Amino acid sequence: MSKQSYRVCFCFRRRFKMTVAQAPEDVKNLFEMYSENGLMNADGLHKFLVEYQKEDETTTDDAQKIIDGSKHLPKNGLHVEAFFRHLFSDTNSPLVSLGVHHDMNAPLSHYFIFTGHNSYLTGNQLNSDCSDVPIINALKRGVRVIELDIWPNSEKDDVHVLHGGTLTAPVTLLKCLSSIKEYAFVSSDFPVVITLEDHLTPDLQAKAANMITETLGDILFTPGPEVFKEFPSLETLKKRIIISTKPPKDYTEAKEDKDKENDSKSDKADDEVAMKKAELHENKPKQKKAPEYKRLIAIHAGKPKGGLDECLEVDPEKVRRLSLSELELEKAAETHGKQIVRFTQRNMLRVYPKGIRVDSSNYNPMIAWLHGAQMVAFNMQGCDKHLWLMHGMFKGNGQCGYVKKPDFLLNTNEIFDPEVKHSEKTILKVTVYLGEGWYYDFDHTHFDSYSPPDFYVKVGIAGVPADKQMTKSKIVEDSWVPSWNQEFEFHLTMPQLALLRIKVHEYDMSKTDDFAGQTCLPVSEIRSGIRAVPLMDKKGDKYNNVKLLMRFEFTNPS
Repeated sequence: MSKQSYRVCFCFRRRFKMTVAQAPEDVKNLFEMYSENGLMNADGLHKFLVEYQKEDETTTDDAQKIIDGSKHLPKNGLHVEAFFRHLFSDTNSPLVSLGVHHDMNAPLSHYFIFTGHNSYLTGNQLNSDCSDVPIINALKRGVRVIELDIWPNSEKDDVHVLHGGTLTAPVTLLKCLSSIKEYAFVSSDFPVVITLEDHLTPDLQAKAANMITETLGDILFTPGPEVFKEFPSLETLKKRIIISTKPPKDYTEAKEDKDKENDSKSDKADDEVAMKKAELHENKPKQKKAPEYKRLIAIHAGKPKGGLDECLEVDPEKVRRLSLSELELEKAAETHGKQIVRFTQRNMLRVYPKGIRVDSSNYNPMIAWLHGAQMVAFNMQGCDKHLWLMHGMFKGNGQCGYVKKPDFLLNTNEIFDPEVKHSEKTILKVTVYLGEGWYYDFDHTHFDSYSPPDFYVKVGIAGVPADKQMTKSKIVEDSWVPSWNQEFEFHLTMPQLALLRIKVHEYDMSKTDDFAGQTCLPVSEIRSGIRAVPLMDKKGDKYNNVKLLMRFEFTNPS
């Protein structure tokens, strides 16, 4: 058929759904193994789910419900096509579906937390609008740490949220707080932390304190006058909002040693911000502190004077939050790796993007997670590959926004050394069978004007340096329902921190290959067996129909 003739075929709305003829041989063989006389009854399906899919908790009644829910007759079992469609259904998820299943009774410092950076920005870091909309979107996605930069408005009588020293248009603090209250627990019951980057005078700190108290009401967690010797557990903080910032100083004594971009002295933007703040505070009379503001702070932030040794010192009498830029963390990791891990066992570490990321791009979060950093602050408004890793990490633990750190990062008797290369723990075998759904989710001329697409899959591991790997399938030409039937093998030293990256492209000989979907899955939560893997768009939103049929198998190293 010529390309022109193929284009004409589109007008007939030809269906590009898979048929049993396209089922992988593995699927056909499994059906034969667990069926009788062309039907897989409840007992056979139950046996398949337990033995092959490793779903040990599944009962015969669960298997019968799958059969009853099938649109295919007869009702006393699945024929091969119904079995194939079940494997490719949304109910056959690649991830464990246990909801929140980590121990949530440990201190807050024992968890990785889904963390936003400059959560109010709609776009770049220089001149985009500030709004509560990206805050709402982040909370809906499961983000648990919202960052607000608070400044006096031009009349010095109200509190605005904006990126200081830039052309970003402000939004009021009150509007941001109201939206946080409304959407805080839409995706998860576990606490939301608001990190405040405070540039206020004491009178405006008092005003901000009143806004926070009146707007958030009973859901605001107020710790009282004592500084925590250990952070509370997540279970005790359910449905609460927590404030984290530096305790206020006297106005004329404020050093303006901000815990984020302004920490990097080499950053030109830092100098501009510092100059603006100096102008703002110049010749002001000494004012009193705002005690009501200080009482709201549950997680005290601050960077001690001195070098890294002082910053990473562990105080047995109190816990705190330290912030480092991505570059500061990289440098600190070279000389103080074990100290960082020791610090993060009790205290909070927040890592934020370097100041030159004016396009709101992100950095590789792995080095921060490997050192136990809880708050790896990301710009959520973009669609870069590092943001996909963040989405992948927090698909774990029921997508509640909190993932318990691996035990090796919490062992106080033997502090983990991130520089030591470890032996293999497991081998993950991944088979990519086939895919479908592009015909329904994309315009029919999106990839090629006159012919079906030429798809290929990239599969790899994001993790510690020893585990990083990326592989590529063959190209399947001219097919909306491509079949690859290829196996890939990954040897993992730290599966607890490994993320499986999956990305589909459409090959283009004359220009850059077209994006056709992606996802990222936490290896520790992948289920064995044959699974339907839904793909996401560049922003991390799930396509309606695009998915891959894949097989996952874990084996021990020989």
